[in-house]
Amino acid sequence: MKADISSYKKSSFGPAFLFLSKRRREALAVYYAFCRLMDDIADEPTVQDPQKELDFWREEIERAFAGRAGTALGRDIQKISQEFDIPQDRFLLLIEGMEADLQGKRYATFDELTGYLWRVAGIVGLATLDILGVKGPQAQELAQQLGFAVQTTNIIRDVYDDVLLKRVYLPEDLLQKYGLSRAAILTGTCGEKIVPVLKELAERSKMFYCAASQTMQGQPWHKMLPCRIMGLVYRANLAKIEKAKFCFTRTIKLTKFEKLLNCIYALFKTDFNN
Repeated sequence: MKADISSYKKSSFGPAFLFLSKRRREALAVYYAFCRLMDDIADEPTVQDPQKELDFWREEIERAFAGRAGTALGRDIQKISQEFDIPQDRFLLLIEGMEADLQGKRYATFDELTGYLWRVAGIVGLATLDILGVKGPQAQELAQQLGFAVQTTNIIRDVYDDVLLKRVYLPEDLLQKYGLSRAAILTGTCGEKIVPVLKELAERSKMFYCAASQTMQGQPWHKMLPCRIMGLVYRANLAKIEKAKFCFTRTIKLTKFEKLLNCIYALFKTDFNN
């Protein structure tokens, strides 16, 4: 499969790119293209041997960090990794997360799920902060908080789409708490019993959003604005799902206008003196 460097424009991440400098926007576009490609490899039924594809990209990342990438995307990764000091694990851990998807990994508890959340979202947050020029313990903290918030929102939003791929990310102890099983989710026999499960996960998600918002306080506004926009967009998507009382069978997403409103709100809430 080929990477699409412009793919971020059609994603929920798109608004966060609007206020970046040209070089940071281009670097983030490269990283997002890599993420999108790995996700497509794991999810698209047209990929004949997804594990082989992931193995290729693991080797290509190693080649890129050795200065001998063999693909256009690999060379772009080689360039941005050097320019923004992006460690290799920002790419390799994401591939591990995609492999967990292919293996249909089950998560007995939320603590088990956090290992997956870190690989597919926290590490993406760290790479984003690398490009924004934010390093150190606070970057690690923010990447986890905002990454986990976004990914738990995705799990709630995409629960029925994931079933089509035979995947259930909802922790099994949470399902059991409300008299459900993984099999009930996969066979579509859960009915409205799934509502309190999603509602409880949403409460965790909101805690992560609040923690991320606090961590962003005091950081330079121009570095935090893309993070703030991303958080507001995904939090608004969660609110839209809550408004539907978690009763939905189609993926609930924000319209372009709703995303724009959240961009404006992020600007309104930004302290430009910081």
